[in-house]
Amino acid sequence: MLIDDQESQLVLVDYQERLMPAIFEAESVLLNAKRLAQAAQWMEVPVWGTEQNPEKLGPLASDVRQFCRSVLPKMSFSACADGLIELLKPPPRNAQAGNARSLPKHLQKKSEPEAARQTIILGGVEAHICLLQTALDLLEQEFEVYIVTDACSSRTERNRDAAFDRLAGMGAELVTTEMVLFEWLRSAESDAFREIQALIK
Repeated sequence: MLIDDQESQLVLVDYQERLMPAIFEAESVLLNAKRLAQAAQWMEVPVWGTEQNPEKLGPLASDVRQFCRSVLPKMSFSACADGLIELLKPPPRNAQAGNARSLPKHLQKKSEPEAARQTIILGGVEAHICLLQTALDLLEQEFEVYIVTDACSSRTERNRDAAFDRLAGMGAELVTTEMVLFEWLRSAESDAFREIQALIK
């Protein structure tokens, strides 16, 4: 099954200024996160960021922060415990136009929830801690979770790879940045094709 841009949301976990210097292959990981975020903006895919204990680890890197609709500060390792699910599932929208309070109760329509985008594209650090715990909670909430392996890392390669093994075993799909971008596009005739092609060259 291909990744559908209309069903996708991108979550970028903890690419923070004071944390990234300690991360294995940090430069390429952050570059891929930026590519994903930029492409998501062109494809109108919602982008969310998280920050673990920002007072100590600093803010999300500005290269990715600029593309985020919202950045969630957190103290829990799983962003879901501190409000990510509420960001990913939109609030109910009022189906009744005008001032619903002026209508008799039997004519007022109940608010219905907007359909949530159920496919979560996930990248971040550290892969074996915050990314892993966030992904497992998202799977438990019945989201489809895609882990962008070349946009994820940990302080050590062994911890990163152990996270990928566990996530794959729990039902997350392991993908790369280019896999996501070209599945969002589907065709060289897509409006964003030239921009995204230039992004990865």
